Amino acid sequence: MNDIYTVQEYLLNQSDIVVMETKDYIKNPKPNGYRSLHMIILVDVSFSDTHRKIPVEVQIRTIAMDSWASLEHQINYKKENHHVTDDMKAQLKQCAEISWKNDLVMQNLLDQVE
Repeated sequence: MNDIYTVQEYLLNQSDIVVMETKDYIKNPKPNGYRSLHMIILVDVSFSDTHRKIPVEVQIRTIAMDSWASLEHQINYKKENHHVTDDMKAQLKQCAEISWKNDLVMQNLLDQVE
């Protein structure tokens, strides 16, 4: 999990990248349990006749965060003709909390061996 902030630091230290916005949903998770670090950055893109800075959204997550986000997105936005029940939302929130606790335990174990 600390690797997320290491990657953020690498991006912040890149001279050719401009950070426009950062949203830290790890420290401030969304009400549904979503966690991730989002950054809007400007990156140089070369075209045949010019260079331009293009805004790009970077989402940095652990494997557990990404797995949860993919499932939540599929349930809420990809499945047609079904209703997402309050029970399903509660289960997703519970999964987010379990995933977060798992990330914390794994980070603690990694810290012990480093």
